[in-house]
Amino acid sequence: MTMRNLWPTLITTALIGLTSCTDGQNDGELPILGNKYTEEILVDGKPVIDTVYHQIAPFEFKNQDGAAFSSKNVAGKVYVADFFFTSCPTICPVMKTQMLRVYDEFKDEPDFLILSHTIDPDHDTVELLADYAVRLGVPNAQTWNFLTGDQEQIFEIGQTSYLTTAMEDKNELGGYLHSGAFVLVDQRGRIRGVYDGTKEEQVNRLIKDIPKLLKENGSS
Repeated sequence: MTMRNLWPTLITTALIGLTSCTDGQNDGELPILGNKYTEEILVDGKPVIDTVYHQIAPFEFKNQDGAAFSSKNVAGKVYVADFFFTSCPTICPVMKTQMLRVYDEFKDEPDFLILSHTIDPDHDTVELLADYAVRLGVPNAQTWNFLTGDQEQIFEIGQTSYLTTAMEDKNELGGYLHSGAFVLVDQRGRIRGVYDGTKEEQVNRLIKDIPKLLKENGSS
């Protein structure tokens, strides 16, 4: 694997580590992860230094119902994103077992969503994703959306927006390389936590962190 291809993996590992370092602050506000910069803006005619945080870029894919699903659908909502493919022979089954725990906990919460992006859209058609969702125990796309679309756009948003690994790699089992990260995003499209979706204890922490963001109402 080249250093360029390794970079998203290093970022994901660092973010998971940073999130884990906040364990002792679990009763407080979650950190805002990713790059940030400051800029000067005018407020009531006076210059004010504002901090601009990393945000998920606009997107548009299709879900398992064949309906268009875009960044407009997640505006003002808390959501968890991950990347997978249905024929994955390695970590995906474990990830989906763990994500089912998240789904069961929050499936009736109107301000919460789960987005699972397939990195093998040629194989993972809308029809296949719909069948996969039902077999998994997800009867509709109300809370959990399985997304497909242009493969390069999925790779790009995975690596540059969610700061995780999502790419083709013929040397990997199944032909793809992706991390097991569950990325927690707030109402303003900012990353607030990254969790290893293959580890029960990290998903336990995710389940505890989601209500904290739901209480923020996008106002932080």
